Amino acid sequence: MIDFLRTPDTLTLPTHWHAGWPSPKHDPAPEIQVHPYSDHTLVLRQNKSVHFEAPFLFLLFGNERALLLDTGATADPAHFPLRETVDALIDEWLTRNPRPEYGLLVAHTHGHGDHIAADAQFADRPRTTVVPPGLDDVVRHFGFADWPHQAVELDLGGRVLDLIPGPGHHPDAVIFYDRHTATLLTGDSLYPGRLYVDDAAAYAETAGRLVDFCATRPVTHVLGCHIEMTTAPGEDYPRGTTYQPDEPPLQLTAAHLHTLRRALAETDGRPGSHPYGDFILVHRG
Repeated sequence: MIDFLRTPDTLTLPTHWHAGWPSPKHDPAPEIQVHPYSDHTLVLRQNKSVHFEAPFLFLLFGNERALLLDTGATADPAHFPLRETVDALIDEWLTRNPRPEYGLLVAHTHGHGDHIAADAQFADRPRTTVVPPGLDDVVRHFGFADWPHQAVELDLGGRVLDLIPGPGHHPDAVIFYDRHTATLLTGDSLYPGRLYVDDAAAYAETAGRLVDFCATRPVTHVLGCHIEMTTAPGEDYPRGTTYQPDEPPLQLTAAHLHTLRRALAETDGRPGSHPYGDFILVHRG
């Protein structure tokens, strides 16, 4: 059995992700980029040549089952072979860490289409549970008794994650804190890009919850689900861009949570775009 109470000695992230191609049709890269964050954690990115959203997905292994967090922006396995890719990655992990049986949980940071599109690829997969998007299903499956005020635990078999309610960008948004790597997976609530605010009051409460939560825990990286900024502070790529050669890294820090909380207070629901260096707050007024 793997001891997930021990934090990995090394967590690696690339300085530059594959970010599309000048001609998407001729992109030589695979549809999904896979990067080993640790021995038991993989970060996947959908190629921008397949879909401009290019969301990041996360595959975390526990002793009893793995968690696939989000399923990307494309449903068709011919263009986005997520099930095939995940099956191969799980097989590789099980070759190194044999188990007689092993499960898979497919869950989401939130229910927007670019994070749930390939759910159906896993519908008939053995020993697999797909948590449907939607607040009622999320609350019921994970056992949130007092949404959005209560965090709950998710145990993958010795590897425990804290699930923190995160409405504001989307009503059913959940932030996942992985105790093993001390990584905060923030979905679309915080990443280097445009943070769309649908409910300013709920978003502000979420930011406060995250600041309070992380004040008593180590945080190695804050990893969201997109990169939309350029390396110039406050400047983003236009929506729909399929080639971003000048991207910043994906990872942010716990300090960005304080910036997010301050940004939400300062903008106070005012419609429009408000640049804050590594992200842009966008109120949908």
